[in-house]
Amino acid sequence: MTTELDGLVAIVTGGASGIGAATAAMLVERGARVAVLDRDVSGLDHERDACLPVCCDVTSAADVDTAVRAVAEAMGGIDIVVNNAGIGAAGDVTANSDDEWHHVLDVNVVGIARVSRAAMPFLRRSAHAAIVNTSSVVATVGVVQRALYGASKGAVAALTLAMAADHVADGIRVNAVTPGTADTPWVARLLDQAPDAAAAAAALRARQPMGRLVTAAEVAYAITYLASPMAGSTTGTILAVDGGMAGLRIIR
Repeated sequence: MTTELDGLVAIVTGGASGIGAATAAMLVERGARVAVLDRDVSGLDHERDACLPVCCDVTSAADVDTAVRAVAEAMGGIDIVVNNAGIGAAGDVTANSDDEWHHVLDVNVVGIARVSRAAMPFLRRSAHAAIVNTSSVVATVGVVQRALYGASKGAVAALTLAMAADHVADGIRVNAVTPGTADTPWVARLLDQAPDAAAAAAALRARQPMGRLVTAAEVAYAITYLASPMAGSTTGTILAVDGGMAGLRIIR
């Protein structure tokens, strides 16, 4: 395993499960010192997981500021921020209340702004500063029953490009990944709620040209690449990890 991240400090929000947990583990394997920020870090062990668990709610500016400052003080700075914390939503544009719209946007979009804002003074001091945001294929492809979720992840993609433009002169690279439907606890919960879980799972697999769900490790690999100094000329990029969902039309 390469160790191109030796000595770099990374923050991963939503890092206690799913794509975030896979990303934290891969960053550690590549030599980074990693802090996991999540609302529930009770399942993490500092020694076992080689990560610093920090309880943090990204909807709270005070929480975020305190957590980011604590990481920087404990680890001597911040070089990489992975804005992965997010929540889902289902339904068409009539399905979600105003409160749910505000909450999903608060977590998925404003949460990225809060964490990035808090980390910015430390990133500006880093020689290898990088921010990677987790968007979704629904930012670029219309998917039924994902109006609110798609709007939030479309905003993440747009925010990524704006941040990349704003901070390129600071030496801070900003990129995003757009995963397809991934094999994560959130998708598992969606399937559990379906009237026919097996049929719903088959439909999710079928809508991706590769015929299977994306794995959390595959998304983590893409995030790690974008965070690495080896991607030093990559900024303002939205990297699809979606099994061909956005770019391919397979006629059989």
